[in-house]
Amino acid sequence: METSIVGEFSDPRAEALPWERALEVIESAQMFWLSTVRRDGRPHVAPLPAMWLEGGLYFCTGAHEQKAKNIEVNRDVVLTTGTNSFTSGIDVVVEGPVTRETSNDRLARLVRLWKDKLGWEFTVGDGVFLDEGNPDHEAVVFALTPAKVLAFTKEPYSQTRYTF
Repeated sequence: METSIVGEFSDPRAEALPWERALEVIESAQMFWLSTVRRDGRPHVAPLPAMWLEGGLYFCTGAHEQKAKNIEVNRDVVLTTGTNSFTSGIDVVVEGPVTRETSNDRLARLVRLWKDKLGWEFTVGDGVFLDEGNPDHEAVVFALTPAKVLAFTKEPYSQTRYTF
């Protein structure tokens, strides 16, 4: 991974945010905004939780939902998290391709993360999450492999780029 401060979008006093600090924001966030592109090119954005595990950012959705349909056509997505404050906090943007996660072993680890972080009760089906409250509802799980991550600090204002 390469880390660099983006000078043209940063205060001259700013230094690159260490990756460990950006990762803390990712790992502690409860909500992200997922951006995908529809078949006709229009954007689609939806809030959802995501979990960091071993270099990937995982999220789930129903196979019938718009975001899953968009991913069938274009695997490149963006997950964004941070604050809604202009003057404080750190915002993080994670860009990259997604793949479907179907390993039941990996899904079992992710189920524990969802439970520990959010109290969501999933179980593992055949390559999917099953909702304990609605056993007929299956959720497919996607893994975003970061190609680029941007972190934005507010005081001093800075943009740090991490490329993988």
